[in-house]
Amino acid sequence: MLVTTSTHLEGYKITQHLGIIRGITVRSRGIGGNVLGGLQTLVGGQNTIYTELCETAREEAYQLMMQHAQQHGANAVINMRYDANEVMNGVTEVLAYGTAVVVEKIQ
Repeated sequence: MLVTTSTHLEGYKITQHLGIIRGITVRSRGIGGNVLGGLQTLVGGQNTIYTELCETAREEAYQLMMQHAQQHGANAVINMRYDANEVMNGVTEVLAYGTAVVVEKIQ
């Protein structure tokens, strides 16, 4: 599956637009993670606890988006984006979305 943030794929012809696809996950850090993350905030620098949480959430949303694209018969996703919103204090929604397409390699 090819994925791009662009509206086209260099070297490929879009033969079919299949519509918007998405993957969504909602994540929160447990009390232990919040304590450790809070301590890292006091020290400063990169907060590896929250970085890991964000990376995991994005990867999960991305994989769900890919599954959704495959269910629609796509072999590529164009105009892919991420979005995140706080659902409530400490709970974040991460959305990966784009346009599912069928592409053919240009000869």
